Amino acid sequence: MTENNRRRIYLMRHGSVSYFDQQGHPFSPDDVPLDELGREQASAAGRVFDRAGVQFDRVIVSGLPRTVETAAGVLEQTEQLIEMEAWSQLQEIRGGKLSDIADADLKDAFTGAFEGLVPEHKQFLGGETIGELLDRVQPEMDRLRADPSWDTVLLVLHGGVNRAILSYALTGQRLFLGSLAQTAGCINVMDVGEEFDDWILRVVNYSPLSELQDDHRSTTMETYLSQYRKSRQP
Repeated sequence: MTENNRRRIYLMRHGSVSYFDQQGHPFSPDDVPLDELGREQASAAGRVFDRAGVQFDRVIVSGLPRTVETAAGVLEQTEQLIEMEAWSQLQEIRGGKLSDIADADLKDAFTGAFEGLVPEHKQFLGGETIGELLDRVQPEMDRLRADPSWDTVLLVLHGGVNRAILSYALTGQRLFLGSLAQTAGCINVMDVGEEFDDWILRVVNYSPLSELQDDHRSTTMETYLSQYRKSRQP
């Protein structure tokens, strides 16, 4: 434990995956593995931790394969033998059935939940609302912080879930800041103290393979929307 009793949270988004085939047809989001780039991103993050000499006390994933694979890639590079903990309440915000979304509503369904200060009633892909996501995520972060057994933890989670956590850290409130970009395989760094509002956000969306985000102008969901639209073409 450090002198001021603050502890360190390393929060990652899982590495890159392919959610749609070449024709824009979706794969099951619960089953997709990392693609080649995603595996490279996990290894690159692991090398960053290894060079810094970071030692994790705990490693927490959502249980979905893409988070497990990413964490495994990190641990392989750091040569740490730590049993992962799967916290299912930290799985990604759940979308509905894409085929039920009208063409005119596609853009809002894909991108609306990740733009600006998002109202709690906003649905993601016609499925779970932002409020329902916050109902799952914030209590889990409170539970983690209430456990005194760790000093340094690695969380490997998802873009939407990470935004919920980062919004909580930034505001201390039940808010969702949708414009907090989370590049696949990125690292965020936070310190937390004993007081409820003692969060220090030190690093956001650090991408070891693209440190200046030079290849990113579109958002993740804009990219996915473009891929999915192919399946709607006559």
